Amino acid sequence: MKITGLLRGAAIALLATTAFVTGAKAEDAKVKWKMAGTFSSSLPQLGTLGKRLEAQIAKVSGGSIEIRFFEPSALVPPLETFDAVSVGAIDAAFSTPGFWGGKVPALQVFAALPFGPSSPEYMAWFYFGGGKEIFDEIYAKYGIKSVMCGMLAPEGSGWFRNEVKSVEDLAGLKLRFFGLGAKALEKFGVSAQLLAAPDVYPALDRGVIDGLEFVQPAIDLNMGFWQIAKHYYFPGWHQQSTFFDLMINKDRWDALSETQQAQIEAVCGDNVRYGIAEGEAIQLPALKELQEKGVQLHRWSDEDLAKLKAASEEVIAEQVAADPDFKRAYESFSSFRADYATWKELGYLK
Repeated sequence: MKITGLLRGAAIALLATTAFVTGAKAEDAKVKWKMAGTFSSSLPQLGTLGKRLEAQIAKVSGGSIEIRFFEPSALVPPLETFDAVSVGAIDAAFSTPGFWGGKVPALQVFAALPFGPSSPEYMAWFYFGGGKEIFDEIYAKYGIKSVMCGMLAPEGSGWFRNEVKSVEDLAGLKLRFFGLGAKALEKFGVSAQLLAAPDVYPALDRGVIDGLEFVQPAIDLNMGFWQIAKHYYFPGWHQQSTFFDLMINKDRWDALSETQQAQIEAVCGDNVRYGIAEGEAIQLPALKELQEKGVQLHRWSDEDLAKLKAASEEVIAEQVAADPDFKRAYESFSSFRADYATWKELGYLK
């Protein structure tokens, strides 16, 4: 009787253990995804944050999740990754929501806003001010789940061969420029276009464009623009902070376990933290090196910045009037910002 009871107890324990292990194996089913990069892995932050995601998710998931980074155009051309993820041709892509403003204007609100917020304010709105809920709804319309997965420090606002005395001097120039800032410059007679990273330097070299903005000093140094243009302008009025995201085909995301979803979200959250800290740390050495190479640093006058801000506000008003999702997202942000201004005024040193 006693031995039989012990055997029965052992059998029950063995069944429970087997069930637990089976459940764990189901929970940790191996996931192998291909992730398209929109920037080269050699580019600081733009590419290295994607490579960091690849390495960290393997560690955090214990090998349960493999997200392999592919260089731009290895899977699809950079500016076609949105459609490729949407239809499931690829599993995922590492990019910024602002790249898709031509397809989905509202996503520009979740990338970078001219004269917009610093990183803490932007994240506060996104995670706690209603931004994320709108963001998720917009991407879901296209069969995509996106997780914020990086953030950049302020950018430079232009490389030019010749000194630009005022924003009026930009009239007639052809510039590579990003997002809503490009539309603002069009108010000054600029012909602005978005070029993928591999196309930017050749376009500048051949005179297809007269100047450009790309990213930050540390990244622009790597791109070699200083070899052609010697005048570098600040501040980056069009991108004071910029979100990067991991776009995932929604069916692939929904097939993950809750644990795997949480692991991706955790790694991406850490990537945001890493991106901000690294971005702030690496700019000064790059600026010094650029100056040693003969680059002249310029700052837009207060008068010019006021004109750029007025043009940006005009563009945003046009976007609000033209697109319901843009209106909903921007009104959410601007309402949060109005309230946040009180805390900013009281809590921060001038």
